[in-house]
Amino acid sequence: MNPHVARQMWARLEPIHTVTYFTPEALAAYAEVGLRGYWRGYFGGRMAPLGPIDAPLGIATAYGFAPAMVERALPDVWSRATPAAALTARVAGATAALSRLLADVDLGALGEMADLAEGAADLLDPAGHALGAANMALARSDDPLARLWQVATTMREHRGDGHVAALVAHGFSGVESAVWRTEPEARAEYQSYRGWTDDEWDGAVAALTERGWLDAAGAATEAGSAAYAAVEHATDRDAVRVWARFGQERTQRLMELLSPLAEVTFTAIPRINPVHLPDPATI
Repeated sequence: MNPHVARQMWARLEPIHTVTYFTPEALAAYAEVGLRGYWRGYFGGRMAPLGPIDAPLGIATAYGFAPAMVERALPDVWSRATPAAALTARVAGATAALSRLLADVDLGALGEMADLAEGAADLLDPAGHALGAANMALARSDDPLARLWQVATTMREHRGDGHVAALVAHGFSGVESAVWRTEPEARAEYQSYRGWTDDEWDGAVAALTERGWLDAAGAATEAGSAAYAAVEHATDRDAVRVWARFGQERTQRLMELLSPLAEVTFTAIPRINPVHLPDPATI
């Protein structure tokens, strides 16, 4: 199967997942269990499938975030909410957000979507994919909207684990990966999202420039573009394996069913954000 299929599926599942980051319902649900403040909810909700972990494992899995930022959140969040409470909150917030956003979308095939998506997730290989495996192990809800959100989350975390492996293999450190995907004029926003200091960010720019992957103006060189294209290709090559197992007919059906939901939920993602997700309608 063409690896591009993995990118197409990511573009349809990721917007559904990201309501947990960019909606008032999600923020309110986390606050209700004691995770007040955006980043407490983020780290508490995202890391909860792994249990009450300390900072080192969070740093390893939340690649691209500054270690100091992760250390401020972990293990502090577990003194405010248990992983079980964080998991309950993230599902409640996400489903409330999806219910609002999708109010005008025909959800007559929601059960079929959830069944198909879970069938694909059952074929994921957990080996080497820590966050993906932890999400795969969670109990499944009886609510089809919660089921769909959770499987979208499982798929994106599994893909994210593969992306981290590709970044490491192709020589991009966490801060370098953040710098690479940021246009110089948007530095302030993206740097704050990931918690890197000015010295750390400037050091990454210097390292990428010395390597020949950025030019003196901070723009990508041909060599740098080729290096990052290799990362993306490796990510897609890893992620497409599940869709090859799932089969072209079922994959195409799920893609068609998800597309209207993805186009609506994509509108909840702020223009400046660290996800770098393309409009599903364009891919």
